[in-house]
Amino acid sequence: MFDFLIHGFGVALTPLNLMLAFTGALLGTLFGALPGIGPINGIAILMPLAYSLGLPAESALILLAGIYTGAEYGGRISSILLNVPGDAGAVMTALDGNPLARKGLAGPALGLSAVSSFIGATISIIGLTLFAPLLASFAVNFGPAEYFALMIFAFSSLSVMMGKDPIKTLIGAVLGVMLATVGVDAGTGVMRFTGGLPELYDGIDFVVLVIGMFAISEILLMLEHLGSDSGRLAPIGRVLVKVKEVLFCKGAILRSSLFGFIIGVLPGTGASVASAVSYTTEKRISDREGTFGEGDMRGLAAPEAANNASAVGSFVPMLTLGIPGSGTTAILLGALMLYNIDPGPMLFSEQPRVVGGLIASLYIGNIMLLLLNLPLAGLFARVLTMPRWLLVPGIALLSFVGVYQLHSDLMAIFLMLAVGIMGYVLRKFGFSLAPIVLGFVLGGLMEQNLRRALAMSGGDYGVLFGSGLAIGLWCAALTVIVIPMVFSGWRRLKASAAR
Repeated sequence: MFDFLIHGFGVALTPLNLMLAFTGALLGTLFGALPGIGPINGIAILMPLAYSLGLPAESALILLAGIYTGAEYGGRISSILLNVPGDAGAVMTALDGNPLARKGLAGPALGLSAVSSFIGATISIIGLTLFAPLLASFAVNFGPAEYFALMIFAFSSLSVMMGKDPIKTLIGAVLGVMLATVGVDAGTGVMRFTGGLPELYDGIDFVVLVIGMFAISEILLMLEHLGSDSGRLAPIGRVLVKVKEVLFCKGAILRSSLFGFIIGVLPGTGASVASAVSYTTEKRISDREGTFGEGDMRGLAAPEAANNASAVGSFVPMLTLGIPGSGTTAILLGALMLYNIDPGPMLFSEQPRVVGGLIASLYIGNIMLLLLNLPLAGLFARVLTMPRWLLVPGIALLSFVGVYQLHSDLMAIFLMLAVGIMGYVLRKFGFSLAPIVLGFVLGGLMEQNLRRALAMSGGDYGVLFGSGLAIGLWCAALTVIVIPMVFSGWRRLKASAAR
């Protein structure tokens, strides 16, 4: 593992990759600070540009990973100063961050959140370095049947863990799988869901889907609320947090970092789950004076450490098993596929330059983010005053240029707009878009592995249960589905008995 990491630093410390890591950290912080943009939209906008510029796979992934981790840092800025979370992971940050700002402690709150984010991400990167290669060495035992069972487990985890409405989450995942089947069936040559359009014979391109689903739908939502810009920045003051303030929160930071890493490793979860769990846990442990929610620094440090640890932890299932740990890593998984790199157990042995460079860049980028976010917090905060009439055309321009530069086809633009309108309608009805992306990415892999397994067994479906590993994954998927139902039924019985 030490040799692997040294090789990775050799990749990440090249001038090009250092510049890309810094660019990703800077842009990610800005994307995270702007409400509604977030890491998914930022990566969706820049991924086609990185590919069309001819960047090597490891360089493109370093840039996109920098945007992801940087956005987790940046989301706290608008949460603390304006009480407007930059992304879902920063919702819990606003509970104590904004009261601190109203007390005149906006600067220390920004500084403490940056330090907490740094510590949480560092602990999680160390966990990624230690455990990801071990999981990869175990995962080489996976065959097509085990991969299919793994995809089923990922979908079952998704339906339970993501979103407030599991039914809508499941519908979104099924819709994503359906979109993945559009085009000519490689096995039989049958046209599927093409509507007779030759442009759909190759299926829906991942970049078109992601930019349409997230960026275009976000533009439509911004236009809907174009006249609602409001909010005044709190005075920032000093941003260099005192050592005693950090030591006061050390327990909250360390506990939440571990929670965040563990939750991030679970497929289907994300920074929002990690920050919510860490905040509520820390409130039970530390809130003896009842100060949480009124400007307690521990209530700020806990979710900030957790959401950054979770962001890094979500790379573990993506790199070792080919399962996205979050909606954002689903897009990063698609970026690997753009470069014809198959994610999964063999990634560490077949693409050590890509994986090693990515892990090493996370160490470097995390230091860059701390150095950026401490002295430049005030400058980043000023970006929040950008009016939407200027922000919306900028996002639209990047989206259209990115798709057209990659495909040089107006049909791709029209398809992106159609997907964007569909995404806008789904969001208006309360659907989360991340399950659709996960379904799109995992659906293709699930179909491929099912066909390979049946081809190897001569059409015998028993092969799907032919190993202890596959049976274990089927049992895990069943457990994830059944246990919440049992607890829900038990709570209803208890409530009815009480009545």
